Amino acid sequence: MNDSPHLRRRAVLTGMAGVAGAAALSGGTAYAAPGRYPAAWPDGEPYGVADTRLDLWPRDDNSFVLPLEQRPRDEQRVWMRDTYVNCFIVDGQPLYVATGTTRAPGLPAAGPWNDGIFVWTAHSLRGPWRLADTTGIRDAEKGKVWSPEFAGENTPGRTVVAPWQEYWDDHGQFGKRGNVWAPEIHYFRGTWYIVACMGDHSQKVGSFLLISEGGVEGPYRVAEGNYDKPFGDSFIGGPAFIKPGAYHHIDGGLYSEGDQAWLVLHNNLYAPFRDDMEDIVPTTNLPLFQQSPYSPEPYLEGAYVFKYGGKYYLMHAAWDRASTNPDGSTRNAYDPPGTGRTQYQYDLVMAVSDHFEGPYSHRWTAGVGAGHNNVFQDVSGQLWATFFRNPAFGYWADPSRSGDAAVPGVVRMEWTGPQSNRLYVQRRRPA
Repeated sequence: MNDSPHLRRRAVLTGMAGVAGAAALSGGTAYAAPGRYPAAWPDGEPYGVADTRLDLWPRDDNSFVLPLEQRPRDEQRVWMRDTYVNCFIVDGQPLYVATGTTRAPGLPAAGPWNDGIFVWTAHSLRGPWRLADTTGIRDAEKGKVWSPEFAGENTPGRTVVAPWQEYWDDHGQFGKRGNVWAPEIHYFRGTWYIVACMGDHSQKVGSFLLISEGGVEGPYRVAEGNYDKPFGDSFIGGPAFIKPGAYHHIDGGLYSEGDQAWLVLHNNLYAPFRDDMEDIVPTTNLPLFQQSPYSPEPYLEGAYVFKYGGKYYLMHAAWDRASTNPDGSTRNAYDPPGTGRTQYQYDLVMAVSDHFEGPYSHRWTAGVGAGHNNVFQDVSGQLWATFFRNPAFGYWADPSRSGDAAVPGVVRMEWTGPQSNRLYVQRRRPA
């Protein structure tokens, strides 16, 4: 979630601005002169309107699907949600890493159980992408670095899988249960970390930290602060089948700067890690990011912080819901669920601040259908964001498109420069 342990080279992004207008957005489309920064688009009015212009979609001219090495279960490509990709300098060389939420063989989705976290690595963003070599660690499917099934590896003084993370059976409603989602990989102070979340079908739901005792392939163990529970306090939330007291804050991630690291939790919480990284610093209440919420504020997911050009970018996944205005026109906005509102796209919305904790600006649509992702720099300094095309609802759930959903995708991003400090999916060149 940061650029400090990654590639510090700054690219002069002279990306291309878009061409299409949108009736819901104020002002016209502006373009910078050749060689200058692309212009920021005017904010939508009222605040919370979604920008649906095709310029903000991952397209063939600005994105591609990573050619990840397939596993025996993969028929044509790797099925993945919550795609995460990053680039780190390890032993003086760039190392790209990829992971995400995957499903077990025979299941249509990553629940009610899946079989853990897989990691791929490459020395170029274009590949070849290979499964991390875990064959010297255990006799399990190559590339699987952590799973609830590894509970048998627990020994006195070393916990690989905490009791609340193990598989279980509810004897009737779902059967086998226990899934992990939205993993992120980080290389901080010479150690590999994975932040992930036990999902809705687990005994406890929430975010946790894994610490590698070797390389990016592991072996990993659970941080001491997660022996008994996920990070933070429990509260009432999630689907009705989650038992009271089991739900904690989900979609955890890690932001680091210098020698300090923070846990970022959806959708507005953060906490500093202890210096030994075994737990977060204890506090009565986790601090809140200072944000500019929509009114009303919808449910947001996948909070993520990225620093670029001296500014902090706070990212969220937000559902663009389509409805009908009184005049019969279509309204696309980040509205809460309601009568007549249909989930359309799972968007990336961003806000910018001078400080990690905020205050953050008004949010803007940075990528259509690119929600629940991360931003990173490649070895040349080019900015990229991940995307996966959410197959659960909306545009990518349509049977005519679902075959192209749940992908490990990356899309080029562009920066509008130090005056406006906006990041967007790379827009199309003007005609």
